[in-house]
Amino acid sequence: MHVPDGFFTLPVSVSAGVVAAAGVAVCLRATRRELDDRTAPMAGLVAAFVFAVQMLNFPVAAGTSGHLLGGALAAVLVGPYTAVLCMAVVLLVQGLAFADGGLSALGVNITLMGIVTAAVGWGVFLLVKRLFGGGRGAVVAGASAGALVSVPVSALVFTLLFWIGGNAPIEVGTVAAAMGGVHVLIGIGEALITAVTVSTVLAVRPDLVYGARGLTGALVLRGPDGETTEAAQETRPMTRPGRPGRFLLSGIVLAALLAGVASFFASASPDGLERVAEDAGFISSATDHPLGGQPLADYGEAGGIPVGIAGLVGVGVTAVVGGGLFYAVGRRRVRAYARD
Repeated sequence: MHVPDGFFTLPVSVSAGVVAAAGVAVCLRATRRELDDRTAPMAGLVAAFVFAVQMLNFPVAAGTSGHLLGGALAAVLVGPYTAVLCMAVVLLVQGLAFADGGLSALGVNITLMGIVTAAVGWGVFLLVKRLFGGGRGAVVAGASAGALVSVPVSALVFTLLFWIGGNAPIEVGTVAAAMGGVHVLIGIGEALITAVTVSTVLAVRPDLVYGARGLTGALVLRGPDGETTEAAQETRPMTRPGRPGRFLLSGIVLAALLAGVASFFASASPDGLERVAEDAGFISSATDHPLGGQPLADYGEAGGIPVGIAGLVGVGVTAVVGGGLFYAVGRRRVRAYARD
């Protein structure tokens, strides 16, 4: 759901840019509570993974596709504030290097795909986790539910903004129904991807899942005769393995395979926003991207570069930029604690 240039009037674009900038500033400060020099590389991996999976458009209806937004997934894996920064890094790389998402609409995209999805996804996650007791199953269910809800909510916020300051008249009820309907279908795909990803990380490195911090398991007692019993009232926290170097390397390899190989098999159909814009008649308000002629624009289409190569470049750039940013923030937190 990358909004192109030209969809919104200047006042709305500027206002959304102010909201996005303020949100990123708040998250930069708050992220210090979520990151350290050990977990910061995980955030860089999450940003690279989201970039890669966003390249994999999947069909949701005849002639319409969708792709992962990723805000809810990132919030569960690395925390809601860090998730917004992950999404901002992804959207910056996409907009500047691949002409994906308008430059004047960057604030709109960060607001919709970063702030809204992370906030809604995290809120739903906490609610479901509380309702179902906070175990591993609740973490996966909450992540999935948060992902499912965050996508249509983001689509409806787009509709509201377009009604307020879009560059074309719309029947707001009709567009809201169309945007909400198609993005519910996309949300189902988002929920499945999120559930698989979170459950996999929980199985391999549960200590790296921010939403599972404090997760407890029953204390197993072993008697003199070798029999084991489970203490009903006693719990112990999950263990915290060492630095996640091998896990991070595996994650980068997976992201590279998704972007470099699986991207060739992505659906070529327009995504939900583009399809609704075509059907509702406001697609013509979109303008050309200022960087649309660069070699990597549209993931290589402008320069004749294979999409897989463009994807690999994108994963690498996102990992380096995100990893560097999060490492710097994590180090600042460590130094602050050392001074205290």
